[in-house]
Amino acid sequence: MKFNKYGNTDLIVSEIGFGAWGIGGPAMAGNTPIGWGAVDDNESKKALLKSLELGINFYDTADFYGLGHSEELIGEVFKGSKDIIVATKVGHRLDDDSSILLDYSYNHIISACNKSLQRLKRDYIDLYQLHSAKMEHLLQGECITAMQDLAKQGKIRYWGISLNTFNPEPEADYFIDSKIGSSFQLVYNLINQKSLSLIEKASQVGYGIIARMPLQFGTLTGKFSKDSKFSNNDHRAFRLNHQILSSILDETEEVWDLTNKYNTTKTGLSLSFITSTKGISTTIPGIKTVEQAICNTSNIVTLENEDLFYLNRLYELKFNKIVEMMKKQG
Repeated sequence: MKFNKYGNTDLIVSEIGFGAWGIGGPAMAGNTPIGWGAVDDNESKKALLKSLELGINFYDTADFYGLGHSEELIGEVFKGSKDIIVATKVGHRLDDDSSILLDYSYNHIISACNKSLQRLKRDYIDLYQLHSAKMEHLLQGECITAMQDLAKQGKIRYWGISLNTFNPEPEADYFIDSKIGSSFQLVYNLINQKSLSLIEKASQVGYGIIARMPLQFGTLTGKFSKDSKFSNNDHRAFRLNHQILSSILDETEEVWDLTNKYNTTKTGLSLSFITSTKGISTTIPGIKTVEQAICNTSNIVTLENEDLFYLNRLYELKFNKIVEMMKKQG
């Protein structure tokens, strides 16, 4: 496992991290699935321990993943261990009618942080992130004040923002221009490369970068066909419709020739595309099983510049059309 300095912080993170959304289980917001379907808690615990054994020291979760259950599992397994770096998020909660409510008020963030600390069994959170806060929330200022106060109190070490999937620039530019925060979490993978210029800009001024969705909901692993279906308690049931899934599988077909050149797998190539991109500190594939922990830490290679350019060019030529399709789907 390779390790990187996380921006201008003193955190040293594994280049492959643990995406802990999936282990939260099949939570619902009304009739809308906000998880990845059914999971086995015992298998999740084994996956967490196996990941540590394989060198993963960075664990990314949120208080909304499983409505706190993901944090609880991390707390139960690691019991506040200082051997791992924990990043969690705040800002999403359920309203009284069980719909998703974005809450970036000062009082909610302070309260939510205390609850996350209890679930995680930790004295402090290494990296606390605003969970897709929008410009309106940043301009209101309460969320920024709350983060700064929590840092002063020693309850969080560093803070940042998890950026919008399809339009990450406005909030990122606000952070950079205001010189606040230490971290950006953003979507970056073979299909969605919208954040490439932002990665270059942000890393140059000292922000740590987390690349999320590295396998685009599993479509870049080779395990799906055009006929794949998802359970009703899996958010991919509405995000990965037949048209989107078919387009991804068709348009990426030529990419996989590179697996032979590098003697790697589709998953390995997809993750290597990210770890080979300058400026990215860590990437967080979802891990729910021991098998996934092994798969997501194996066959990582350094891609040659000509191949990175080729893959970047494919985004400009055709993958960006799929991203626009996904944006319309929501």
